[in-house]
Amino acid sequence: MKNGTSTGQFHPTKIAAGLGILIALMVMVAPPAPGGQRTPSTMPLASDAYMTLRRGLANCRARFAEGKTGRVAFLGGSITHMANGWRSMVCRSLQKRFARTEFEFIDAGIPSTDTALGPFRLQRDAFSRGRVDLLFVEFAVNDQTNGRTATESVRGMEGIVRQARRHNPSIDIVVLYFVDPPKMDLVRQGKTPPVIVSHEKVTRHYGIPSIDLAREVTDRIDAGEFDWKAFGGLHPAPFGHRVYARSIDRLFDIAWQQAAPANARVRLHPIPAMPVDLLNYGRGRFADLKRAHVISGWQHVSSWTVKQGATRPGFRDVPMLVAAEPGATLKMTFTGTAVGILVVAGFDVGEIEFAIDGGRAKRVDQFTQWSSRLHIPWVYMLDADLIAGKHELTLRTTSQKNPKSRGHACRILKFLVN
Repeated sequence: MKNGTSTGQFHPTKIAAGLGILIALMVMVAPPAPGGQRTPSTMPLASDAYMTLRRGLANCRARFAEGKTGRVAFLGGSITHMANGWRSMVCRSLQKRFARTEFEFIDAGIPSTDTALGPFRLQRDAFSRGRVDLLFVEFAVNDQTNGRTATESVRGMEGIVRQARRHNPSIDIVVLYFVDPPKMDLVRQGKTPPVIVSHEKVTRHYGIPSIDLAREVTDRIDAGEFDWKAFGGLHPAPFGHRVYARSIDRLFDIAWQQAAPANARVRLHPIPAMPVDLLNYGRGRFADLKRAHVISGWQHVSSWTVKQGATRPGFRDVPMLVAAEPGATLKMTFTGTAVGILVVAGFDVGEIEFAIDGGRAKRVDQFTQWSSRLHIPWVYMLDADLIAGKHELTLRTTSQKNPKSRGHACRILKFLVN
């Protein structure tokens, strides 16, 4: 295991020796599962090498042990949202470790979403119920799959971290890097997937624990402990979720291996004065649809309903700003360095055109690789490199569309402003 310089919480040699004995005993008493696959409790490869503890998890431990209450939030995509998956297993582990603590667990996983949306919805989805003591963040799969650039990934992840630390300066955070086939290919070439490089720039800068589960799962498969089919693929089977939860549980073991000091107290995490990226989304927020001044063609729909096709939970029967035909135009003033839109990009969306402060118009094709079968929630950051200050957005639908699209629609759920 990689140990951050600021923790000083364990002795690697003693851990390795004790772990080796424990693993040997487990392998002796527990045979492989049917079909030759080992259960997560009998895998000989240690998880320690895939973790970086950094400043650790002392604050949430003190809260859970002394405060007798605890709130834990899980921010991520579909793998986090899956019922009876790793999230539920981690919840049970915490309840077992702190049996006298009354926990509140918050599922802030939304399928298809990534760090482009995470900072903007963080307050609503994770922090609106009060102080959160421990936050898990998982976006390495969707940032890669959705084609987010390295800059977008850094700005999004750093926005999440800085907002979380502003919400609760003592909050502990764990960042997880889940596995997918493109990451496995890179790991086997001895490379670190670019999305993990981007996220690690942030976790390292802020001293946040992280677990490289992409590399761990790849190494376990290559060591013959199980195969990709048994793991369950991108959206893991129960077996795969147990592999994830087992590694997170090991992080708890290491972070909390020593008895808590009698005078243990919660300490504020320092927030570096200089961020990784000055234009991170640390001030990201939703802007109400009513902020838009409709010039022509747009309608405020109080409860948009899917008439054809599917969408994600939470994206139906909600207010939206809708345009169906080319030429629909609106304007909105905002203050900040970035502006974007959260849309549902289905089979009938077209190209939109936007301009900032009357400048050169740019176009965005809303149609995604999933749009033909799903009204997918999607973030388009229209401009994220603005000079801080007041700006005006002009947005209109056009007569242009993707060849695969059936229309020229645009459906805006939220404006995003940083």
